[in-house]
Amino acid sequence: MAHYHRAGNVPSKRHTQHRGPDGALYYEELMGEEGFSSDSSLLYHRYIPSALTDAGPWHLPNQTLEPNQPLKPRHLKLHDLFPDEEWKRADAVTGRRLVLGNADVRISYAAVGEASPLYRNAIGDECVYVEHGTATLETVFGDLNVGQGDYVILPRATTHRWVPTSEGPLRVYVIEANGHIAPPKRYLSRYGQLLEHAPYCERDFRLPGNPRTVNSSEVEVFVKHRGNGPGGLSGSVHLLLQHPFDVVGWDGCLYPYAFNITDFEPLTGRIHQPPPVHQVFEGDNFVICNFVPRKVDYHPQAVPVPYYHSNVDSDEVMFYVDGDYEARKGSGIGQGSISLHPGGHPHGPQPGSAEASIGTEYFDELAIMVDTFRPLDLGEAGRACDDGTYAWSWAGRGGQAG
Repeated sequence: MAHYHRAGNVPSKRHTQHRGPDGALYYEELMGEEGFSSDSSLLYHRYIPSALTDAGPWHLPNQTLEPNQPLKPRHLKLHDLFPDEEWKRADAVTGRRLVLGNADVRISYAAVGEASPLYRNAIGDECVYVEHGTATLETVFGDLNVGQGDYVILPRATTHRWVPTSEGPLRVYVIEANGHIAPPKRYLSRYGQLLEHAPYCERDFRLPGNPRTVNSSEVEVFVKHRGNGPGGLSGSVHLLLQHPFDVVGWDGCLYPYAFNITDFEPLTGRIHQPPPVHQVFEGDNFVICNFVPRKVDYHPQAVPVPYYHSNVDSDEVMFYVDGDYEARKGSGIGQGSISLHPGGHPHGPQPGSAEASIGTEYFDELAIMVDTFRPLDLGEAGRACDDGTYAWSWAGRGGQAG
């Protein structure tokens, strides 16, 4: 984020001596993007943050990807991935299952009940959408309480862990970038302030509370990084001499934050508005949009559901979170579903939906969309929960060969 924030105890001048009550010098760490050329924060540690005592392998959850062949639209039923009581033994880091991915972005899903290990994604930023449940996100910057409807943006290399706090499963939809995730540039002034036409503003963001010290030594941090595994990914486990949550204060423009989807103010018009008006974040070669409950088209001849469209440069992934999906009625899609529409394939409302939508004034729907500018492959979870029949739904047929 481009706006400045300060938490805890920091010195009046950066890169100068900062000491504790006992006179011991705190250790200053610059956490910054793009070398020294973009947003950064300064964190002040009680202990040396780079003090490793051991390192070993972490065997990542299955990261294999297979092409979407034969090429076709797909309906993936995410809620089928964690049946019965499996979620109680899973956590939001090691329990993620890879649904879709390419060289720019990976989409995973998890339903969990256990606290995760300490974790650091050394590849890119993460945008985690909390579909259901509540959790405390513990980070090196401080704790952040999150719940249903929250987007959580975690900058690359932020050490954190997920601690579920609700009785049922914590369900999270994870969008992992190979770069950074931020508000769209067209929403921002040249100095980084969100502009008046943006559908949200800085007041809508929630930041971690003051950092706290965890007095513990010899702790493990799971690190995802580049390597020679599937998708060019590998994992390591670092054993640190001291717990990384030893920060007494920090300041800067780089930090995790939460934004609830109910604070997104939808833009509407007399005729159907294209998906870019629903955009919430962008990454390298992908965008994130959300479709929230809203008043719909009010031209007297309007057709409120989307027109058929062929996005020749992007794959479209829609995660259906809540409400009624006027355009998808009759397709089998419901809450917890993903639809994947490959680039160039014409797609739109199910048969009869366009006519049925005429005269509708309000859509009660909630969905998250990711559009990618390179084709998406199927992860093991995507292959496991494909309904096998969605591609034929516009023709009024089902049960064809997958």
